[in-house]
Amino acid sequence: MYIFVFSSSSSLSSLCSAAIQVEITPAQGEISVGESKFFLCEVVGDVKDIDWYAPSGEKILHTRPNISVSRSDETTSILTIYHANVDNAGIYKCVAKDGDKEAQATVKVKIFQKITFQRAPSPQEFNEGDIADIVCDVVSSPPPTIIWKHKGSLIQATKDVRYKIMENGHLQIRGIKKIDEGMYVCEARVMARGEIDFRTMKVIINVLPTIRARKSEVNATADISKSALLACDADGFPEPTVTWAVYKEKIMNQNEVESEDGSELLIKDVKKVDEGDYTCIAKNKAGRKTEEVSLNVFMIPNITYFNNKTASEFDEEVTLTCEASGDPTPTISWRFGNRVFTEGEQASWTRPDKYENADRNVVVLSHARVSSLTLKVVQFTDAGRYLCTASNSIGEDIQPVYLEIHYAPKIMGVVAVYTWEGNPANISCEVVAHPGASVTWFRDGIQLPSGNTSNVKIYSTPTNSYLEITPESQNDFGSYNCTATNMLGSESKEFILIQAEVPSSPEIQQVVPFSSTAVVEFEEPYSKGGVPIIRYKVEWRLLGKEWNSKEYNAEDGEITITGLKPETTYEVKMFAINGKGEGESSLASTFKTKPVREPNAPKLEITAVKGGNTFKVKWIKQDDGGSPIKHYLLRYKAHVSDWKPELRLPPASEYAMLRGLDWNTDYEIHVVAENQQGKSEPSVTFFRTAVEPTTIPATANASPSGSGLGTGAIVGILVVVFFVLLVAVDVACFFLNKCGLLMCIAVTFCGKAGPGAKNKDIEEGKTAFTSWDETLRPWSKKGRIPSPGQGRGPASSIFTSEGKLERETERRIGAADVVPVGCGGES
Repeated sequence: MYIFVFSSSSSLSSLCSAAIQVEITPAQGEISVGESKFFLCEVVGDVKDIDWYAPSGEKILHTRPNISVSRSDETTSILTIYHANVDNAGIYKCVAKDGDKEAQATVKVKIFQKITFQRAPSPQEFNEGDIADIVCDVVSSPPPTIIWKHKGSLIQATKDVRYKIMENGHLQIRGIKKIDEGMYVCEARVMARGEIDFRTMKVIINVLPTIRARKSEVNATADISKSALLACDADGFPEPTVTWAVYKEKIMNQNEVESEDGSELLIKDVKKVDEGDYTCIAKNKAGRKTEEVSLNVFMIPNITYFNNKTASEFDEEVTLTCEASGDPTPTISWRFGNRVFTEGEQASWTRPDKYENADRNVVVLSHARVSSLTLKVVQFTDAGRYLCTASNSIGEDIQPVYLEIHYAPKIMGVVAVYTWEGNPANISCEVVAHPGASVTWFRDGIQLPSGNTSNVKIYSTPTNSYLEITPESQNDFGSYNCTATNMLGSESKEFILIQAEVPSSPEIQQVVPFSSTAVVEFEEPYSKGGVPIIRYKVEWRLLGKEWNSKEYNAEDGEITITGLKPETTYEVKMFAINGKGEGESSLASTFKTKPVREPNAPKLEITAVKGGNTFKVKWIKQDDGGSPIKHYLLRYKAHVSDWKPELRLPPASEYAMLRGLDWNTDYEIHVVAENQQGKSEPSVTFFRTAVEPTTIPATANASPSGSGLGTGAIVGILVVVFFVLLVAVDVACFFLNKCGLLMCIAVTFCGKAGPGAKNKDIEEGKTAFTSWDETLRPWSKKGRIPSPGQGRGPASSIFTSEGKLERETERRIGAADVVPVGCGGES
């Protein structure tokens, strides 16, 4: 029995070491074989070295198998034991030193083995009459007690001489019989810990059949859930009985099914072990006749062995190995990234193939089912995942093989960084190293940040170190050094911080004028000043007049000047702007806008709205032709249907919603802009609605023989309920608000409206006036008061307070379509 217990103690090497204290965490506990654990050695006081010593007394180095020591900071060190085994037990010591000062602490490590079933396969097969050895290999500390059960009953070897529990825990059954088949339980117990575990395994008793077959040769593929049919024909008199026999001790199991007359043998889920010669035997009084059938089983490749490797850069060589099974013998190739290494022609047992790449650094050797890839000189770029592929005519198998490489730091990153005074800039020192490296920055040999560099900050990530500098004067520009160091070495690289400049002037290539707009096409500045262009400023004017200007984002890519007058001459110039400032102006370019004409077609954007049969059609206004847009005209149709009635939409509208469209249908949309001069070309787009979602069917009605109410009775009840509710509402209106049918009767017969009626009428009139005024107010502010006839009648349009126009579409475009139109923005 091995037990992992942690205990901590401290001792001082001398009276002078009182300033150093060492403590190991955790101080106690247990761990079983195969588990991993780490211990933290914390030191109080200034120390230079913290070392761990193994139970043997030797100092633990970083390369010790399955034991790792890492220094997390100046006062802590971590001992990690990976996948503990019994050899790792003992007392470990952490020693902290600083000159002649020394302190130490110890931790006692004990390991115990839990109950572990190393081998208890299921099923296990035996031939009838064999001395069966049912395998159940169990280990633990202390060794376990093994008991066996069959079909829920305890097996007692003292009462049945056929049973014997072996010293290794196996169950031996002499002369095993078919009745011994079934489920067996192997149960292990460790009394000292009260620990118990068990495994259930199936035991199959095979009875060797006598068989013969119909065909001489059958081919099949293993491990792909396919079947193979063996068949034979027997003639004679009297009619012979037909059975099947399998040579080489192969026995029929539950996956091999005979036909009723015994003439066919179906082997389900063929495996490689099913390959061999099968014999069909016909028997009668005269004797027997046999004929053999060969079953050839081919196997899909299966990679059975591979090895991951760890190496150091510039080692002489490292070899990765991959082994595969399969029939026909598989060809093995290697891939690393986009590079493929292969042995070429399939290898044979007698002639190994060899592949060597162009730089002669990678060598692939293949022999039969084994292939190796050797790197003659190991470089850090060779680290990563290699794919071993085994393939034959049946299929292929792929397994990743990993190569880990330890190497000294490599520094990358953009050397030149541009900024300007007062603007922070990050110099990125990208470091690749394994194990990871520490990074230090220097300026003129002085480590940063220093006491006189308050404008310098350092930020770090696992792979990058960033030096943030906010230049305060010209002295902050220049060279900065990044040095990365790990246990294998160090590397330095100089980075330069350069004063950025304003960009040079862009070059106007041409101006494409329209009636009220113009598109400026230009070439970017040849010099951006070291930092990206963020905006462009465009200035334009009538000849001899003051300049107008507007700034455009650099990523827009297209600059359009708006608000121009038709048939007028302008001049335009441009400036590029980066973070440093505005650059010089380009040469002015002159253009003349076109006369008043029809508008340009609007740009369309189609968006599906949740539900699947509702779509939002959005249009973006283009050049209006020098005359205000009067309205937009929208029409659409399904792919094989006629056009829906055209919709006339206000000039300030920006989108329309098409609702209740047919499911899973292609639609075509045309949108036209119209001004005083005429209509634009139509903007055309297409879209398809979603497939109609599956609906849950309504609950079926009660059967006619049931006692439920009929349809007529239900309708009558609903009518009565509705009438009662109507009377209740009318009575409530009479007493509360002096209105309704009872109020009309009272006025008719009594000649009075009742108290409060006059005030009620005044209030209702004021409310109606206020409601209509509130409806018009947002439109009147924008100059969009509805025209006469746009009231609230059944066939009219309604302007809502949210800025929408609702159109009644049952008469115009069909009862399924609803088209709200947004004006001045989406609500």
